[in-house]
Amino acid sequence: MKVIEQSVVIILSILLNVNAIKFYTTVRPLPMFRALPCEKDDTIVSVFQEGLKEGYNVTIKKDLEPATNIRLIFDSQAAVFLDKSARFTSEQDDIQNIFNIILLKSSSDFTFNVRGQAVPFAPPYLTSLKINGEEFCNHPDLKYFRDFPVGVLSHVDRHCGRRKVLHTALIVEGVKTKAGDWPWHAAIHRHDGPTFKYVCGGTLISKHFVLTAAHCASIHGTPVTPEILGVALGKYHLFRSDATIQEKEVFRVYVHDEFRHSTLSNDIALLKLRTEAVYNNYVQPACLWNDTVWDRLSYDAYATVVGWGFDQSDSLTSTLHSVSMPQIPNIQCIYSKPEFYGNLLRDEKRFCAGYTNGTSVCNGDSGGAFAYFVPDIADFKASSVPGAWYVKGIVSNTLSLGAAICDPNAYAIFTDVAKYLPWIQNIIDS
Repeated sequence: MKVIEQSVVIILSILLNVNAIKFYTTVRPLPMFRALPCEKDDTIVSVFQEGLKEGYNVTIKKDLEPATNIRLIFDSQAAVFLDKSARFTSEQDDIQNIFNIILLKSSSDFTFNVRGQAVPFAPPYLTSLKINGEEFCNHPDLKYFRDFPVGVLSHVDRHCGRRKVLHTALIVEGVKTKAGDWPWHAAIHRHDGPTFKYVCGGTLISKHFVLTAAHCASIHGTPVTPEILGVALGKYHLFRSDATIQEKEVFRVYVHDEFRHSTLSNDIALLKLRTEAVYNNYVQPACLWNDTVWDRLSYDAYATVVGWGFDQSDSLTSTLHSVSMPQIPNIQCIYSKPEFYGNLLRDEKRFCAGYTNGTSVCNGDSGGAFAYFVPDIADFKASSVPGAWYVKGIVSNTLSLGAAICDPNAYAIFTDVAKYLPWIQNIIDS
């Protein structure tokens, strides 16, 4: 009997110890990491944990007096939290991601919290920190989260094709909006008497260049003079102004030397802007297609085309619209209308895409991008997939009805951007 009781006690002790171990494992604090968000300045320190569920803290280890002004800028939309030692002096600038702060009491280690999208998306990086007008972050480090095991993807290129407005995972009462969804899409206008008239879409691919269709930048095959063109970046509403718009003059028009107006072959052009675009939440460049991204696309991936093109009422839409569509084998396209597509698709530098069900690109969509969303990791399993948008094609033309309006039940033809990468690069580098 005593032996049995002793055995029971031993067993219970083991079970209690196991439970204790389990409990200890559950509450074990996550590893803490430290980094310098501003290289060469060890008085500004970033502290964060694995997973970044609570964002990250930035501490300014300087003796700061009451009424000190601090100005922060981030590379993407952020939410900043302060304690009672400071307050914001103005509303957040949601275009440039600027925060203005004033200290209410002295501090030698002022700390604020920054939050953004959840991992594996990279959180907003600090790009500027001014104290009373003096810059203390001349060399921001825009990659340090990737250097620590916190869950952020380590190989991501953040320089093109990425939205900066947090539509999917804004931490603090974010309001979903369509503005900012396509920060690389541009509106191309042409002088029509005393005013500018919208003619085509385009895609910002660098601070100085917009990619579009050749027929958007020419008249009867002859390139237009740059003075009659204008480009609007960061635009969402077609017929009214947005606070996010950057109006740009065109410095030079590059229409492909082998563009043929009669057949729309080599229907590609570049517009060089007179002044460079300012990247922010609503103005960003798209990535240019290259064959290496196929490995990260699923076999049934659809591309997206955006624009202000004609809708069911045969008039331009007032806000930017998008449609997803598949690329179609050229032979399938030809069979649908041999007399139209047969000649066009002999050209290996064009491809066919779309539907025959009433959903298509139309007048006003020309020059816009046929872009694929390419995940950063192939077959990534998550509700929100990190990745970038790559321009595979340019909207060129489609079958028209009798009134020169697009046929919504016909496939569309696109210029294959990948076939022109050397041409594009030569102009950008010149």
